[in-house]
Amino acid sequence: MLSRVASSLYWLSRYVERSDGILRMLKINYASSQDTIHEFTWDPVIRISSGGNEKEISAVKNDSRSVVEYLLFNRDNPNSIINIITLARENARSVQEHIAKDLWQCLNEYYHTVKDPKLLWHIQKDDPITALDILIKQVMLYYGTADSTMERGEIRSFMSIGKYLERSIQSIDTLDIKFISISDNPDLLTDTSYWKHLLLSLGGYELYLKSYREGFGAENVLELVMLNKDFPRSAIYSVNNIHRYFERLKSEKNIDHYNNLLFNIGRLNSSITYSSVYSMKEEGLHQYLVNIKNELYTIGNLLNEYYFANS
Repeated sequence: MLSRVASSLYWLSRYVERSDGILRMLKINYASSQDTIHEFTWDPVIRISSGGNEKEISAVKNDSRSVVEYLLFNRDNPNSIINIITLARENARSVQEHIAKDLWQCLNEYYHTVKDPKLLWHIQKDDPITALDILIKQVMLYYGTADSTMERGEIRSFMSIGKYLERSIQSIDTLDIKFISISDNPDLLTDTSYWKHLLLSLGGYELYLKSYREGFGAENVLELVMLNKDFPRSAIYSVNNIHRYFERLKSEKNIDHYNNLLFNIGRLNSSITYSSVYSMKEEGLHQYLVNIKNELYTIGNLLNEYYFANS
């Protein structure tokens, strides 16, 4: 496979996964901003999801509708949904002959849905949740189509590696920002709604209720999001899948590069597998999460160097 093709497949998948994480976080936090009796802040969401400048962020961060509009449609924000999906579509267009026709049509429809003026009307005049649900369904349609139409070969492997690398970074970012917020406001540690909204934004609320009977607690949330092998958005689940799909790319043509990257993935896998909530806290949770995220970035950089010709 050409390095250009592998890169486009990988980034296509990363962009779609990033959009999914941002949309789900927006939906849960917008609902929270309408229901909470305490002062609500969009700062954690903006810090995770936005790449825009501070002036623009300051102008919108106290108005929930404006924040949603900014994170969906602002062309000056590199992480806005419209920019992300435009990039995903450009990558898909360049590899159309390598992906299923149904998948291209699905992503193309997602792109045109984001550009539909009705979405902006829902956000400004009606109910932003309606607009967010429309877009979330487009992502779900994309994943269902990819799962049922894509061949299980190199193409699927590069797409899956991109998906799970992006997902693990998002989950770790979310945890880090939420626990940093506790340092600034210790009362959040016992705030049930705080942990509930975090779990809902990651899709882990129902699994948490099944797994922990003693109610919401910071340590249990940390354990679920980092160490639960059955939770699709946990760090260990994502890294296990990165390892699994990367092993399928083994080739004698680039065996040295393959072994070096496999070593980095295996080391990261072991770092998480043999961690516990206690050991994370002993090391310092923020530093631990930063180290794990740096390892993920290293894997991404090595993929770029070895497989994508520094594209």
